[in-house]
Amino acid sequence: MNPIHILATFFGWCAVINIGIMLIFVLIMSVLNKDGFIIELSMKIFGNTKEDTLATMFRVFHQFRLLIIVLNVVPYIALKIMA
Repeated sequence: MNPIHILATFFGWCAVINIGIMLIFVLIMSVLNKDGFIIELSMKIFGNTKEDTLATMFRVFHQFRLLIIVLNVVPYIALKIMA
């Protein structure tokens, strides 16, 4: 098997796993946080205000999304084009 195909498979599975983790995060934040339990818990642990906690969660989600795209999806597409 060609090393490019092996790397493409690796990056493809990395992307699938990371996108799954991201979807679980979205599910937890949207479905399980209806009563604000997760935000209140984070506020108690880190001592932030509600606005700071929401902004931090939003920023972390978008940074994780950007990392998935840059470190998994783009190499996968590049390797598929090369193959």
